Amino acid sequence: MGEKLWTPEFLSMSGANFLLFMSQYVMVAALPIFFMDSLGGGEVEAGLAMTFFQIGAISCRPFAGFLIDSVDKRRLMLLVTGVFFFCMAGFSVFQSFHGIYGLRLIHGIVFALATTAAATLAALVLPASKKGTGIGYFALSTNLAMVVGPFLGLVLMGRCGSTALFAFCILLGLSTFVLANIRRLPESITKPGERHHGFSLSGFLAREALVPSFLAGLVFFAYGGVLTFLPLYAKGLGLSAETSLFFAVFAGVIVLSRPLVGTVFDRRGPAYTVYPGFLVFALGMLLFSSISTLAGLLGSAALLGLGFGALSPAFQTLAVRSVPAARSGAATATYFWALDIAVGLAAVFLGLVARHLGYPLMYGAVCTAVILLGWGLSFLWLSRKG
Repeated sequence: MGEKLWTPEFLSMSGANFLLFMSQYVMVAALPIFFMDSLGGGEVEAGLAMTFFQIGAISCRPFAGFLIDSVDKRRLMLLVTGVFFFCMAGFSVFQSFHGIYGLRLIHGIVFALATTAAATLAALVLPASKKGTGIGYFALSTNLAMVVGPFLGLVLMGRCGSTALFAFCILLGLSTFVLANIRRLPESITKPGERHHGFSLSGFLAREALVPSFLAGLVFFAYGGVLTFLPLYAKGLGLSAETSLFFAVFAGVIVLSRPLVGTVFDRRGPAYTVYPGFLVFALGMLLFSSISTLAGLLGSAALLGLGFGALSPAFQTLAVRSVPAARSGAATATYFWALDIAVGLAAVFLGLVARHLGYPLMYGAVCTAVILLGWGLSFLWLSRKG
């Protein structure tokens, strides 16, 4: 593939990954409002929609790495993005609690397969000399989707209604199918790797990637609380109309800080992005737990974006770097599996905390404590690695 970073193949996989993650986070932001306004639901129903998605993703993710390392990656991508399109179209038809729960389960399965395949192929097309920088930019496609998706979900649901929302989902499914398959990747990359005989944990997950994946999971657990419950939290504060601005600032800070963060990571090492990233993220969460004005909302968005934008690509890069190229699928699956579990647990556990103790305590005590735990464990791990 030469020594280029921005190849059509890399851009294709990054773009497909962006759209796949956007589908998830459009739903995360919009479905709670749809459930409340159209179906008469609340926090529990919103959490269940997230939980069904996570069940599908978590149960399938380890098999995703096994499949990607063992079968033709191009054909697998063609199949899963095709199913993804039909799943997105289904939201326009099955508009009930049970119908949406079923679609979210399927959505989680195909999401796990497709995002793991896209991340693996993106890593494989990158030249070795630019692997760290490239993975950092690929992670940016995930980070941006996590903020652009909720922004669009809230705008579509708030201003245009559920019909426009679900029509947009169909467009997302079609665009993802085209973008993921428009470039024919070299056979040397897409061909099956080593086949595993029998079933063993090492065939599905990469042991070397467990620690950075777990640490990333702590980050995503805390952010999952923001992502899942921000619309309801902001509504209680009288800031519903300004919620979309939170995601705009969050995304803008990630984009602006990405070149600097990537350079520091490559030149100075992970400690110089991970340690300050956790501390800034914790400060942002503390501020977020005590907001009452638009200035506080946007200030916390900036701090959370800076911390999250430093931590997420750092741990993904460390996970992929921990294994040889032939095991990239397993390492990527391990990383995303940890994120799936973390966000799923956040949707259920933090929903219960919010219901009984309130959002300020949930964010200021529980989420902040998880972030500080991540900082401490990262310090111990990176110190031992030298």
